[in-house]
Amino acid sequence: GYRVQGRETEMAEKMVADALTLQQAGADLMLLECVPESLAARITAVLDIPVIGIGAGPDCDGQILVLYDILDISLGMRPRFSKNFMEASDSIEGAISHFVSAVKEKTFPAAEHAFS
Repeated sequence: GYRVQGRETEMAEKMVADALTLQQAGADLMLLECVPESLAARITAVLDIPVIGIGAGPDCDGQILVLYDILDISLGMRPRFSKNFMEASDSIEGAISHFVSAVKEKTFPAAEHAFS
């Protein structure tokens, strides 16, 4: 399953330090997956490079969601941070457009798609 990283203070501090080290080493962007919303917001605030989240809350610079999750065609357990955009759409293109709009309007991810 999916395991949230950075809930403990020591690990959160290490993740912030590691993110800064990676930026200083030349990273062009940072991807955070299954990270508490508050930690993702903190990392996003301290970095100059874009931070993309998947299961990391709404305060990242951008969001990723696997197409299978957008369309709700994944086999097995559905990740907590995913949302079925197909149920409100009549086409794959519509579901993708709905996802893009929800990210731009900051309605996705919502509280139920984030970790504390």
